Amino acid sequence: MVVIEPMDHFACVATGRECWHGNQKLPRHRHSQAYLAVVLSGGYEECGSRGRLRAGPGDVLVHNTFDAHLDRFQKNGAQVLNLVVAGPVPRFAMGFVGDPEAIARTAGHDPIEAQLHLREQLREAKQPAEDWPDLLARDLLDNPECRLGDWARRHGLTPETVSRGFGKVFGVTPAYYRSEVRVRRAFALIVESEMPLVRVAATSGFADQAHLSRATRALTGSPPSAWRKSNPFKTSGENQPNVRR
Repeated sequence: MVVIEPMDHFACVATGRECWHGNQKLPRHRHSQAYLAVVLSGGYEECGSRGRLRAGPGDVLVHNTFDAHLDRFQKNGAQVLNLVVAGPVPRFAMGFVGDPEAIARTAGHDPIEAQLHLREQLREAKQPAEDWPDLLARDLLDNPECRLGDWARRHGLTPETVSRGFGKVFGVTPAYYRSEVRVRRAFALIVESEMPLVRVAATSGFADQAHLSRATRALTGSPPSAWRKSNPFKTSGENQPNVRR
């Protein structure tokens, strides 16, 4: 199994507007907080824990706690409103709102009210897969036990082509991406259930509980035992163990 590399720090995110230049690229990074990114103008492509998403005005990208992604902005750049979430995030990866500017105006004086308005408007926006890296990411998200060699043969590709091509899009190999999916699923069981950790490890495909602990610490900055001792995890930054930033 591929080992998840520990993050030296987590990328900061705060509620407010961000302006990005045309053709700007952000390397792969991870946030310790859940947040919603509302595209106000322009557009960009985000490749990460929820697949590849292409967003334009009115689109809302949903980021769960400890998601990782890279971003590629269009030639005209983009203006984005980030709203740090103080509660559960929607289950889907991307949504759409009809009046993003009204939400942005509200966020200027009342971010909590802006989140309420956003959730009232938010509707899921599904994107069709455009090429095989999109399909592979979706298959790995659906089934982290997917065998990459078998997947490559079914799609008429060599394993080497799959590894290189996926890496160009997502910034990591498909084997690494699959390992992240596996540990994220395990992390959800750690914080949302009372399942014994040894069973979480076995259920999630880890060799043993020690392996699960190392992978969880690499993803979140804290071991499973620390998360179990904290208050119930509700995808927000509140009541979390101390993590590196």
